[in-house]
Amino acid sequence: MTQAVSTRHAQTLGPSENAARSHFWLGLGLVILGFGAAAVAVLGPLVTSMIEYHVSDGAANQIVGGDVAGLVLVAPLSILAGILIWRDHLAGPVLALGPAVYALYMYSQLALGGDLLRYQGNSERFFPLFLGLFILAAAIAIRSWTFIDVDRLAVSPRWVDRIVGIFFLVVAFFLVVGLHLPGLADAWADQPASSEYLADPVVFWLVKFMDLGLVVPGLLVAGIGILSGTPWAIRLKYAAVGWAALLGASVAGMAIVMQATGDPAATTANTIAFTVFAAIAIGMAVIVYRPLFRLSPRIDQGVEPRDSLVPLDSEHHTARS
Repeated sequence: MTQAVSTRHAQTLGPSENAARSHFWLGLGLVILGFGAAAVAVLGPLVTSMIEYHVSDGAANQIVGGDVAGLVLVAPLSILAGILIWRDHLAGPVLALGPAVYALYMYSQLALGGDLLRYQGNSERFFPLFLGLFILAAAIAIRSWTFIDVDRLAVSPRWVDRIVGIFFLVVAFFLVVGLHLPGLADAWADQPASSEYLADPVVFWLVKFMDLGLVVPGLLVAGIGILSGTPWAIRLKYAAVGWAALLGASVAGMAIVMQATGDPAATTANTIAFTVFAAIAIGMAVIVYRPLFRLSPRIDQGVEPRDSLVPLDSEHHTARS
């Protein structure tokens, strides 16, 4: 038994050569993704307008708001996650999920959402950039997911998981009933009246398809899984919380830019609602991710069981395994 313990201890002293190589490439991919996100923002209408999207002025204003979030949040967080992974910090692959999932969602829309026959532009020339970032983000999301060892993560206080789970269900309900159904009802009418639909029907249907076909089911699964305390929802919680914080900031930026530029589709109510949503989502992300930095364990080191990592003054889950 002593020999077995010694062998196990030796195995946790440091990563194998293959593991170290995997850490290097994953960290490098995140750094590249971060600089790629910054490049898209700088090349777009926010800074240089080298990328001219085939969209209306209103949709271009929304892209500017998204570029602000990409430059201020997505790029730094992606680079930070890469650096943490190079340092074998346990928070690295967890933090990587948010920017990776956000990139999958955002750059597919930027690549496919324009109307080349209706609006002037040159965004199709940057299709390789969007496609490359999409593929890179998919690889990062898959690899980061496999790197996360949930048994080494601190158990979230029960009240935190309740709030996160309920928040995801509320957001899913709002996306369906409050945001997308009114637009769909208008689009299905004999004479649609929505300025957003009439100006950018390709963007309209792409967003509807992705939100109702991917985002809403994902939020429902995550919310139900987190509330029921199932082990498989732990990784999904981190991915969804990170994505929601980044998307919330992006949508709030879009609403603020539209309001500031006098876009006819902008409303004060929407600007306030999306800003509040962003603040709540970012606040939840801080609460969920904070324990990872307080504990500061390394990816390649053994740590105490998850139950022992819970602060003494917090309510926590019972064993999930």
